[in-house]
Amino acid sequence: MHIRKPAGLTVVVFFLVMNLTVAQKQQQANDYYYKQMKQLQAAIQKNFYDSTAGYYKEEVSPKPNENPYSYLWPICAMYQAVHEIEKLDKKTDLVHPMLRIIRDYYDPAPPAPGYASYIMKLKGGDRFYDDNQWIGITSMDAYSHNKEQQHLNIGKEIYTYMMTGFDTVLTGGLYWQENKKVSKNTCSNGPGIILALQLYQATKKKTYLDTALLLYNWVNKTLKTPSGLYYDNMSVKDQKITKWTFSYNTGTMLQSNLYLYECTGNKKYLQEATAIADSSLSYFYGNGKFRDDYWFNAVLLRGYQHLLKYNKDTKYIKGFQQCVDHAIANNKNELGLFGKDHPLHLVPQGGMLEMLARFAWLEKYAGINHLSN
Repeated sequence: MHIRKPAGLTVVVFFLVMNLTVAQKQQQANDYYYKQMKQLQAAIQKNFYDSTAGYYKEEVSPKPNENPYSYLWPICAMYQAVHEIEKLDKKTDLVHPMLRIIRDYYDPAPPAPGYASYIMKLKGGDRFYDDNQWIGITSMDAYSHNKEQQHLNIGKEIYTYMMTGFDTVLTGGLYWQENKKVSKNTCSNGPGIILALQLYQATKKKTYLDTALLLYNWVNKTLKTPSGLYYDNMSVKDQKITKWTFSYNTGTMLQSNLYLYECTGNKKYLQEATAIADSSLSYFYGNGKFRDDYWFNAVLLRGYQHLLKYNKDTKYIKGFQQCVDHAIANNKNELGLFGKDHPLHLVPQGGMLEMLARFAWLEKYAGINHLSN
């Protein structure tokens, strides 16, 4: 006997299947960047980390005449990246192991202790003010989340070190390199402003705010471009400005304005941050592809993400997102790393890892997902 199924049952089943499919797609959208982040994190550990020595390599396959392990700058990139991962995977312990590696770059030499560009027991290297500041910034980020005193102590010590790089040559500002005081750069002043303001937020000591304003005013007077971005540096010898325009320099100055707004309540800094974001969006991300190093862009993303607290317009994040998606689609290689050219360096991998971790956070907490492009 043929029994006819009720039409209503078919409709119900249809909609249940449709809803399940939509839910599955939404779930995939909500963890797309998280999965990309985990894949890259695993690829970095496999290809760059020497578990026997306990250090990262600068390149996947260092040449025999090169240093076997990484300089400090790539480690700074990884330090910030793992901090962002810890914000997502709160049960992981990634920051402390990275900090143990960084301590092997610690150089107690006068005029103040700081971090050398290479591992001290392997002959060390020159000290750069910006490398130290990146460590200080990440440590203060960590302190803001976990209140561990060691992170605040690192921030304070690096502030002391960086101020040994200040004088009135070129009317002010911080040098870039300790032993070759040939230029004063946005990359050594922008992060210096941020570190000083992070310390002000943590301690309320006015000295830190005064320093931040001193450096802020110098950078804007000396290295700001007519379009609202930032030049790279000014030469001590002839006061010539090197007019390279990198995303990380713009990023530190954007975020400096946001910290100044938080510290002073003066809306002019928030307005300036928005103006910088507008100028940078078209210049750096207008064609849907990154125009400079992944890590440089990660620093500007910090500013865009910070701005989202006060300006809910997602156009900056969405414009940046197109470039991230383009890189994922077109620049991953057979090792699961980013970059088709060789040698493969750790700095851009650390930068991309930070960006993916930040977008994983934006997926989870701000509704910025892959399928919303």
